Amino acid sequence: MVKSKEWNWEEVKENFWNVPSEDVYYYVNRWKSKEYNNFLDLGCGLGRHSILFAQNGFETYSFDLSQDGLDVLKKKAKDDNLNIDIKLGDINSLPYETSSFDCLLAYHVISHTDTKGIIKIISEINRVLKSGGEFFVTLCSKNSPSFSKKNYPRIDDNTIIKIEEPEIDVPHFYSNLEDVRELLKDFHIIRIRHIEDIFNDTSSWHYFIHGKKQ
Repeated sequence: MVKSKEWNWEEVKENFWNVPSEDVYYYVNRWKSKEYNNFLDLGCGLGRHSILFAQNGFETYSFDLSQDGLDVLKKKAKDDNLNIDIKLGDINSLPYETSSFDCLLAYHVISHTDTKGIIKIISEINRVLKSGGEFFVTLCSKNSPSFSKKNYPRIDDNTIIKIEEPEIDVPHFYSNLEDVRELLKDFHIIRIRHIEDIFNDTSSWHYFIHGKKQ
């Protein structure tokens, strides 16, 4: 299993990573209506989704590999008078008890590993979710142009290493629909979307997956 590598947040200039994804508002409302309480923001980054869930009354736990990102979140939480449990660590091994969370979000994060790593991470998600708990995760798609770039070092059939900031040396696992279904076979899948984001001179594809622990 490849060693995990955090983002270099000092190289991130876009405000994108400070603003909650529009997808996530749906899950705030859905999980609130289901009276879920304990929420884990797995790979929280700068904390944009942690803040949103905490503002909506969830008991929020935030976990990430980057101390710089967590420091930003701590300041935001203090400024907004929000109580968020913030921990540093690797998502391959979570410091939480089994069946701790009603709901879990992992937005553009669990793909930052190789094939062995993604299997371990999904096993950890299964472990820390309560029975009947839900998750919303994203996975990089093999349709993304970056997966086919010849200058990226390749670790296994599904994994490349990025060589540009802010993701220099960060592994990226890519999947197709068959891979997604196999990886998440122990869960009940509610919905899978396959979406392309188009930027000025490139694009990226991701799977957006909503599921439930059996």
